[in-house]
Amino acid sequence: MTDDDLPTRSVDSNLFITVSGPPGCGATTVCEGLSTALDCGYVSGGDIFRELADDRGMSLSQLIAKTDETDEIDRALDRRLRTIAEKWGASNKPFVLESRLAGWLAGNRADLRVWLDAPDEVRVERTADREEMEAEMRVREVSEAGRYRSYYGIDVDDRSFYDLAINTARWSPESTLEMILSAVEEYDPEVDEGAFHTDDIEV
Repeated sequence: MTDDDLPTRSVDSNLFITVSGPPGCGATTVCEGLSTALDCGYVSGGDIFRELADDRGMSLSQLIAKTDETDEIDRALDRRLRTIAEKWGASNKPFVLESRLAGWLAGNRADLRVWLDAPDEVRVERTADREEMEAEMRVREVSEAGRYRSYYGIDVDDRSFYDLAINTARWSPESTLEMILSAVEEYDPEVDEGAFHTDDIEV
């Protein structure tokens, strides 16, 4: 999605939205669109991960490999994201937080949790120009799932607490964004009886 493709309409909302999904799910595109439509900022877990790599003078591949040796990297990332969630969750202003664990880290501060996904072959094609290779991406996903279960007791394959789960291969980026914006516009906290309670996880 280019700047010309971003939504022309704006949405008046103060919702704290989390967006999660595996590499190549389309989260970056959606978050950019949400940020424009809501006139708010967003933070990406990938950007924080890159900051951690820069802080340590390491490449992304080196830092990814390091996460298999120690839990320090994962927990440092999650602590930064948790701090951001706490800040914006209490601000009563619109904000978008994107990471694999964003919905969990935000806990009950999140107003709307979104999960994005797509078939493996689609995600591989979308990430073909990234630093990661296909095999590395798949290994990281399996490794992350095991670490999240070990650290926090989280099953990342559990979609039950997401408010929206979208297969982004079935709709265009613009259509995917429109679905989420429609959910944001129609959200009414007075009739919200289906929110999934999430206890804070210790990071």
